[in-house]
Amino acid sequence: MPRFLARVGSFSARHRLLITAAWLVILGFLTTVAVTSMNTGESTVSIPDTEASQTLSVVEEEFPSLVDGESETKTLQLVLQAPGDAKVTDPAMASDIAEILVEARALPNVESVSNPLDPAQPYISEDQTTAVAVLTFTGVTDANQEHLHDEVLDLAESASADFRAEVGGHLSAEEIPEFGIGELVGVGVAFLVLLLTFGSLVAAGANLLISFAGVGVGVVGILAYSAISPIEATTISLATMLGLAVGIDYSLFILTRFRTELREGRTVEDAIGRASGTAGTSVVFAGLTVIIALVGLSVTGISTIRDMGFAAAFAVLVAVLMALTLLPVLMRTMGRRVLPRRERHSRATRVPSTRAPQPFLERWARFLTRHPIVSVLATVLVIGVVAAPMLTMRTATSIPGGADPNDTERRAYDLIVDEFGGVQSPLLVLVQGEGVSGRVDSVRNMVEDLEGVRMVLPGPVTDQDDAALVTVIPDGSPIDEATSTLVNEIRGHADSIPGVELEVTGETAIGVDSDTMLHNALIQYLVVIIGLSFVLLVVMFRSLLVPLIATLGYLLSVGASFGASTAVFQWGWLDPIIPAPQGDPMLSVLPIILVGVLFGLAMDYQVFLVSRIQEMHSKGMPPKEAIVSGFTRSAPVLVAAAAIMTAVFAGFASSPMAMAASIALGLVVGVVVDAFLVRMVIMPALLSLLGRSAWWLPRWLQRVLPDLDTEGRSLEEQPAAVPGSDAPATEDPAVEEPVLVGAR
Repeated sequence: MPRFLARVGSFSARHRLLITAAWLVILGFLTTVAVTSMNTGESTVSIPDTEASQTLSVVEEEFPSLVDGESETKTLQLVLQAPGDAKVTDPAMASDIAEILVEARALPNVESVSNPLDPAQPYISEDQTTAVAVLTFTGVTDANQEHLHDEVLDLAESASADFRAEVGGHLSAEEIPEFGIGELVGVGVAFLVLLLTFGSLVAAGANLLISFAGVGVGVVGILAYSAISPIEATTISLATMLGLAVGIDYSLFILTRFRTELREGRTVEDAIGRASGTAGTSVVFAGLTVIIALVGLSVTGISTIRDMGFAAAFAVLVAVLMALTLLPVLMRTMGRRVLPRRERHSRATRVPSTRAPQPFLERWARFLTRHPIVSVLATVLVIGVVAAPMLTMRTATSIPGGADPNDTERRAYDLIVDEFGGVQSPLLVLVQGEGVSGRVDSVRNMVEDLEGVRMVLPGPVTDQDDAALVTVIPDGSPIDEATSTLVNEIRGHADSIPGVELEVTGETAIGVDSDTMLHNALIQYLVVIIGLSFVLLVVMFRSLLVPLIATLGYLLSVGASFGASTAVFQWGWLDPIIPAPQGDPMLSVLPIILVGVLFGLAMDYQVFLVSRIQEMHSKGMPPKEAIVSGFTRSAPVLVAAAAIMTAVFAGFASSPMAMAASIALGLVVGVVVDAFLVRMVIMPALLSLLGRSAWWLPRWLQRVLPDLDTEGRSLEEQPAAVPGSDAPATEDPAVEEPVLVGAR
């Protein structure tokens, strides 16, 4: 692979116009398709069959009148709560409500307005403090839906002088927030890290340019694909975030090696080839691990998550291809300007490999090798504290009433739950058997005796008297644990009444089943990822213990990510700082996404750090000296890469969109823990404890496993080219080392 990638890099450098034109043609074609045919608002979410969804299909067959014909009308709820000790049935309050209803009927496109005080069909709470009027609209279009909703909001505001007034429901799909200043700040910090790392504005700019180009091609490619298979607008959020982060990092790794080769006296073209062959091989391996993990998100069986994983995998693939082809074009164009000014006019035939390491990094590495047990125990304790909130983590497939607790729609939903129970999301109990009409009362009595039930209402019975529906109003909302327990308890009594069987369905039951399904999928996915991680690392490092340590460290990083996400988005610890909604259970898909993405990033850091330690050990260094030597050469690049990832993800964590912010924050914590604690503390310390046994591998396995040559040993056989036309006119044998980035 190193030889092949070296040829790819050299070819790209020699044919700059061809490679640039090829990428421009690809970008132009994808942009044309995206602009003319993209579809980001009409995707159909599909999930695997669950017990509740299968029961719903039976209900639709047995009671077609309940589902026949989709109404073109839309509704909003006007929730009015009387102040203080007043009741909505008081004459003054009732008169005010009547006036409000008259104003509501006069609003545009309002077909009807229900009267909550109508004795025939009352919609008032038991304590008579709250009333709910339902506004039915016709002729709602994309052009007028926002205006109509604003009219109702204005009505509620005018009513707020006498009532607490909230507007529930919505006439249109939830608006997707645009990226804001936080994302730009994150990119700015990433650029600053690159500038400090390279000491060259040209190199930092080239690195960022490649990442932006990769994100651009990736995003328009995803949008172009939507012309074939519609996607949701949120699908590109993970792709943008991850594509930008890995695009910067992958270019950073190759550019760092390119600068190293220049300092060792190679020509620009030779340095490009060797950088593409060595660092490029690691980039390919790292990119493949991320892609495999993202594609593996399809294990959930949910189309939205599958599309999100595929989209992000495509963005990562584009980032890898950009780093291998377009980056060499820029490296050839920049030449020695990629180096700091003080080094551009210096040339050396070879920098001695015994260069003095970074003082701080050397001291840190030696401390870890001298005190490995204390280092490991202290670090595990810190990670354990961060991960502890994970024990209380709750998840939900969706947040009823909207994700923002401060929005009037959510306040209306919660107010109705408090006063009326789960009437907005009832449970449907399907009763099947012969002569069910005579057993409905028994079913009703049994369900009423269960904890968490507000009300049980009998429903329709089939003409054959073999199926009936019973509506159950729970005390709480669909995301309450008590509601989930109630669903399971009803199923537990499925055979308690002779002659009939009970099954539970409805939106709430489907959500409960989907959440359980995603929990099981997470376990399966985690097992697959752990197994894949171990196998890939065994092939990579030709060792059994090193992959074992790496995998256990990855689990620590995942735990810390889960714990921090729980503390912030479920407990609301950073509510004043992070604008995204907090205080609800986390979305069920979040843990799976974090597991997949962190797997890829953790393997990146593992490869770029430990491969250098392995290289030093293979050259005959004692284990502890190999750790110190490899660590001081690779850790600076790892620090820069992790800092960039953290900055980019932290920018996205400021998004008001709950999904993007929760993913980003989880990745921020996961990256910090994995890079700075697991890879830069635990890994060197445990390698020091294991000594030579860390690299042990059975002989039979040595013969079976392929040799990836990720460090490009085959390229070492090629002598450095004598500097030619691209060498500077003024020669100086002294070569200064970079301030931050280590090199061989």
